[in-house]
Formats: sequence, structure tokens, C-alpha cells
Amino acid sequence: MSGGTTGGRRGRRPTVRDDLALMQGYHSPQLDVEVRLNTNEAPEGPPVEFSAALAREITGIDWNRYPERSALGLRSAIAALEGPAVPGGLTAEQVLVANGSNEVLQTVCLAYGGAGRTAVTFEPTYALHSHIAALTGTTVTSGARTDDFALDLAEVEAVVASSQPGIVFLCSPNNPTGGAESNQSVARVLEMVEAAGGLLVVDEAYGQFAPQSALALVHEDRPLVVTRTFSKTWSAAALRLGYLIGPSWVVDALGGVLLPYHLDAFKQVAGVLALGFRDEMDRRVARLVEERGRVAAALDTLAVHHWPSDANYILFRPERADGSEVWQRMVDAGVLVRDCSSWPGLHGCLRVTLGTPGENDRFLAALADARSPTRSDRRHPASPGSQYR
Repeated sequence: MSGGTTGGRRGRRPTVRDDLALMQGYHSPQLDVEVRLNTNEAPEGPPVEFSAALAREITGIDWNRYPERSALGLRSAIAALEGPAVPGGLTAEQVLVANGSNEVLQTVCLAYGGAGRTAVTFEPTYALHSHIAALTGTTVTSGARTDDFALDLAEVEAVVASSQPGIVFLCSPNNPTGGAESNQSVARVLEMVEAAGGLLVVDEAYGQFAPQSALALVHEDRPLVVTRTFSKTWSAAALRLGYLIGPSWVVDALGGVLLPYHLDAFKQVAGVLALGFRDEMDRRVARLVEERGRVAAALDTLAVHHWPSDANYILFRPERADGSEVWQRMVDAGVLVRDCSSWPGLHGCLRVTLGTPGENDRFLAALADARSPTRSDRRHPASPGSQYR
């Protein structure tokens, strides 16, 4: 008799939903290379003082008890931090926290999307907006950006009017193209979305790198929320902590679809501690903005086209060369960037995360070598398939 079966007979395996069977997962490679600049992580960790303080604080956690369900301390700390950017300030009731900003987006889709509802994106943009929406059974409709990846307000108006969406996603700065939306554009889109009875979600995962924020438009009477993360500017990608700021009635609705005790005690303690190192975060952001300018100037001297960025990454397209081949040659040289060439509207494009000055120098040297016609065409023995780039 076979193990785990009855009478030697095997039953049919259950199948996933038909729509899920057609979806591919979201992947980014984790290759063993010397310089990894493909996932927009911060190039350096938080201050050692943060780690020391966290080690002390966790000794006070009652591990046998469930965490504080409302995460009120963390929400209050975020409200105090972001409140000055919001007219009238913020209260904890206008803040939602979750396990990374992707869970925040999933929570939005569970509450305001679902069967019979539509979410709108404008491509090219962050792939998980449409992916998470589809996972929740939400119909996804996508509009197009201009040739230079700017938001086309006439296109936005047409798509919103025709689809009457429950959710509209804007990514600012837009990932992977790098440009931030002006608050004037966001305000105009908000008018369209509000007229359609929907919710506008401005994803500001890289918002601290940009010159302005849609937080200035948040109001208790407007259907606008802004999402942010600890992963990038706070150097805490390993923590998986994100948050949303918006009207209290939206936060209440989102709380209705969260699992009980969804945010563990460790995250709550670590999040509050991290916010106490605001000055160090600001200095890290300033250093990366300076590096962004230096790398962009260096790219001007190479045979590539690149787009202006308000984030901690730069999108570029090698001229007269296949983007995927250039990506592979850079991997051969020990430098990993993101291959975006198969993404909508990004044929031949690559994206580099800004690293330390030394890592950025390695990137520029590897790119120059990859563009050289005299280089060898050796192949990396462990190169992933294109679906993982």
C-alpha cells in the first residue's frame, strides 16, 4: 500500500482557481553576485544604534501573548512623523500598518476590489498593482502612458470614465520608470476617480526621494490614500513593514478585511524604533540623491538612453544592443541589475538600483564593458530564465 493513501488508490489532486492557473508569479532573481542592484533595496543598513536598541526592546515582548491588535503605538508614531506633510495633521485613525506595502495593497483590493469590480493601472508601472488585484478576483484595466512614460491625463479620463473603477493605482515615483507625478496631476486624477465613485491609491514606496508628495492632498473627505514602506528609505527591507495614510473611514473599511493580530509584536517594536532615526534616514536619502545625479551624468557618456528619475533607481536602454544580452554580460561581470525588457512598453530596458559609490562604479564599468564590441561572449553558468529577470 502506498504511503498516505487508502487501499492503494490515489485521489485526484485539487486544482486552483482557473484564473490563477493562468497567472505567473512575481519573481526577482537572487543570484550569487558581488554587486546586487536589482531590487531597489537600500545599499546600507540602519544605524548600529537601531540594532542595539531593538535587541534591548525585544526582551520586553511577552512572546506567549498575541500582539497589540490595533498597533496603536506604531500608527501614532507614523501619524506624528507624516502629519506635518498633511494639511491639518494626522491621527492614528488615519494610518493603517501591514506586513509590507504589498499587504497594504492587497488589503485595499480585498476591500474595494473583488468580483464584479475593476482596478485601473497605467502601464508601464509596478507589476504587483495588477497582479495583486487579479489575485483578489478584481478585473484589471490598463491605460497607456506617453512615449516618455508620463501620465496622459486625457488617457486617464477616458479609461476611468469607461471602466468606472473601484480602485485606480498611481505609482509615484513610478516603478520602474522613475518619474514622480506632480500634485497638480494627482489632484486632477483624483477628481476623475471621485466622480466615478472609486478610490485613488498613490503608491509612494520611493516617495522620500521625490520633490513632492501626494500626502499634501490627503483629506478626510477625499477618496485618496498614500502608501509607503520601511523597505527603501528606512533600510529595513528584511522587516517587511508598510503603511497607508488616508481618511479614517477608508482605514476602518480596510481593518475589516485584515486577519486578526496580523502585525506581530516584533514589527511593531522595530517600526517605532526605526522612526526615531529620522535624521539618519534623511542623510541616507540625500547621499543616494547625490549618487543618482552622478550616475545619470556618467550614463550620458555611454551608449545608452536613460530617463530622469525621482527615485533610487534609473531606467535605461542600451542603444544598438539587446537589453537581455547586456544584462547577461553584466551578470558575467558580477553585477546584477533588473531586466525589464519583457515588461509592457519597456522593450530592451534595464533598471539599476543606486548602491554605494563603489557599487555604482562597478555598475558603470560593467555596463561600459558590456557595450564594448571587443568583449568576450562567455556565458554565466547559472543564468536564470527570462521569467526570473
